[in-house]
Amino acid sequence: MSEGKLKLSKDRLKDVKSILVSQPEPSDERSPYFQLRDKFKLKVDFRPFIKIEPTDIKDFRKQKIDILSHTAVILTSRNAVDHFFRLAKESRVEVPSDMKYFCVSDQTANYLQKYIVIRKRKIFTGYRTAEDLIEILKKHKNEKYLFPCSDIRKDDIPDFLTDNGYNFKEAIIYRTVSADLSDLADVNYDIIAFFSPSGIASLFDNFPDFKQNDTRIAAFGPTTAKAVRDAGLILDIEAPLPNAPSMTGAIEMYIRKCRE
Repeated sequence: MSEGKLKLSKDRLKDVKSILVSQPEPSDERSPYFQLRDKFKLKVDFRPFIKIEPTDIKDFRKQKIDILSHTAVILTSRNAVDHFFRLAKESRVEVPSDMKYFCVSDQTANYLQKYIVIRKRKIFTGYRTAEDLIEILKKHKNEKYLFPCSDIRKDDIPDFLTDNGYNFKEAIIYRTVSADLSDLADVNYDIIAFFSPSGIASLFDNFPDFKQNDTRIAAFGPTTAKAVRDAGLILDIEAPLPNAPSMTGAIEMYIRKCRE
């Protein structure tokens, strides 16, 4: 079994000339993807495989969410920030100045300044992951939490809140749906990089008869890697790695190995 897997792995170590990244194109020219492109003379294209559809005010009201009955909001993305404040405005609710915000990262916390004066608010920030944020939540059990999220979300935070008896309410404020990729039907790439199970679902929503053949699949994070394998695809590049914490780092290691 192990020899077969090893042989299969070697057979798939073919040179890479093109990559499709299933995310929006970075606005910063210093992006590691552009550095990777220039270093190895690659074609690197960007195309989001998923898109966000806002929950309208009518559907939000059906969830019977009373924003003002909560003392804290858990925010895990910029989308969550945008749609939380959008729905608050559409509900004609002025979010109180003493509302506490628990953010998954500094990036999300800093994004709050689009809507509030940060220095006047109580903001608690994790380092980068949900696990980091959970460690902070452990110190604030007495809050009444609102967890605004997508209809597709990870279970770690709500499971932690439920298992430990926290007072919280989940609010679906936007939906993650497959983007239209029909124009890519006749386009082939050596590597397609995925970042969420939703991206894998979108691939098959758009191309039900997709055959991987020599296309290498890269996945970021364990849930994405699982989705790749559950779909019957070969996972060639998995990130993060101990010596390559980013997707670009893992892809670069793979390219170097192919060119040895």
